[in-house]
Amino acid sequence: MSKFATKSVFTIGLLLMLMAVPALGATVNKSVKIEAGSESSGASSVNGSISVGEDAVVTGNVKTVNGTIRVDQGASIEEASTVNGAVRLAERVKSGSLSTVNGSVKVGRSTTVDGEVSAVNGRITIENGGNVSAGVSNVNGQIELEGAVVGGNLETVNGDVSLEDKSVVNGDLVVEKNSGWGWGKSKSRKPRIVVGPGSRVAGKIILKREVELFISETAEVGGVEGEMSMDDAIRFSGKRP
Repeated sequence: MSKFATKSVFTIGLLLMLMAVPALGATVNKSVKIEAGSESSGASSVNGSISVGEDAVVTGNVKTVNGTIRVDQGASIEEASTVNGAVRLAERVKSGSLSTVNGSVKVGRSTTVDGEVSAVNGRITIENGGNVSAGVSNVNGQIELEGAVVGGNLETVNGDVSLEDKSVVNGDLVVEKNSGWGWGKSKSRKPRIVVGPGSRVAGKIILKREVELFISETAEVGGVEGEMSMDDAIRFSGKRP
């Protein structure tokens, strides 16, 4: 849980940094657009979105507080982070770590993330051919891998998890204990964890709370431990349970 607690530190740190953007020559209340095919050292805003055009090369970070970050196909960036907004990467993008607090993250087809993907309250989707070198984590919101590879752990507290189309998690799949994270029904409902056909969790499925666990008959997992065991998993045939 300490990992998720650091999200508040990230929020404060990013906000304080971006309050200084006038001195850094960045924008406060305007959106920023990096043109297709251009080169840039990075971009930041406070109340504005940031868009990176097709095949652009950004050698620095893209950051905002209240706004969405969009990166078009074939572009490359360093880290992308926002507090209140989504992070959306198109196909064949190369990027460093991606993070948001209140917003979704989408990693497009054949996109490479050299780092981690994290959110607090938001859905995370990694499409076919997507490759994340480190971990993927959130607190509230679905995590969906569609033929993707995660190099580290996949972690959530209240989110549903779906591994489809021969997705691979090279670390552990961890569902943390709910210790006050979430609101309303999310505190009491059981997350739904589905390891689909041909998918693989190289490490273990570590459950620190009870979940609805479905594992395909053709999936591979390194075991189930914690509040549940492999005997508690519902095995299924076909594409979905």
